[in-house]
Amino acid sequence: MEGQFFTGMVMRSTGSWYDVRDDVSGSTHACRAGGRLRLKGDRSTNPFAVGDIVVCECAAEGEPPLIVERKERRNAIVRKSVNLSKATHVVAANLDRAFLVVTAAFPETSEGFIDRFLVTAEAYGVPTTLVFNKCDLYPEGSAAAERLDDLEAIYRQVGYPTLRISAHTGEGIAELKQALSEAGITLFSGHSGVGKSTLINRLMPDLDLKTGEVSEAHNKGKHTTTFAEMFAMPFGGYLIDTPGIKGFGLVELEREKLHHYFPEMFARLPECKFHNCLHRAEPQCAVRAAVEAGIIPEERYINYLGLYEGFETNEQYR
Repeated sequence: MEGQFFTGMVMRSTGSWYDVRDDVSGSTHACRAGGRLRLKGDRSTNPFAVGDIVVCECAAEGEPPLIVERKERRNAIVRKSVNLSKATHVVAANLDRAFLVVTAAFPETSEGFIDRFLVTAEAYGVPTTLVFNKCDLYPEGSAAAERLDDLEAIYRQVGYPTLRISAHTGEGIAELKQALSEAGITLFSGHSGVGKSTLINRLMPDLDLKTGEVSEAHNKGKHTTTFAEMFAMPFGGYLIDTPGIKGFGLVELEREKLHHYFPEMFARLPECKFHNCLHRAEPQCAVRAAVEAGIIPEERYINYLGLYEGFETNEQYR
């Protein structure tokens, strides 16, 4: 009824409409942003993201409810806006875990992209699992199989859980379902073409999400998901599907604190000679010593240096 309020969660965002599930009744309403809404300090292109808890005011009959308040977020995945250099885009909010879908080939996910995502997740307090998909396409002894082994070893060494999956053959699907059901509200993210939609269709066949092919000319995926949406999984928990990400620009982070979001480096900071060591050229640096000893993967350290050097220009690592 007009003038009444309800609180709910944003389940889908198309940019102008927001599907909000009422916490009390469980019903879903198509809502718009209230014209008087002001979000202090918000520079994002999307003031409401899937996962946000919002307060809505019911309008006159035949008019959509208006979102008049956004509750404080406990975390989010945020990246640089594609078109506006100083704006941000909130991928999803209030997450229990993120699952980053990665492919060793067809298309190849770069370590730079992986580390940019992980740095952001660490900065905002979102634990992350790496899901290596399309494993059926990497025959033993192939360059792709060797790269998969290397990638998994790197990220397992620094403490990230990993899963090997094939949406085509079903390899690892049972393990993925178990991990998702235990996680609560989860985000599925990754490059275009890594097979997110196909994987979600394997997990929840009734959804029948649209899938696309990888371009043979450029070995890059085509976007099939056009907006973010949350689904209740039949085996427990909620999954947020998002459009494929081409580049992942870091935002709202301090360059001098970048190493804080590499857990294996941050853990060794107290052992460095200087409390503000940046692990670049400082003497008696425990991080560089750990890299030389093979305790910290050299690839991660090189990526850290690249991110540090490119921080001001925020170059897009593909």
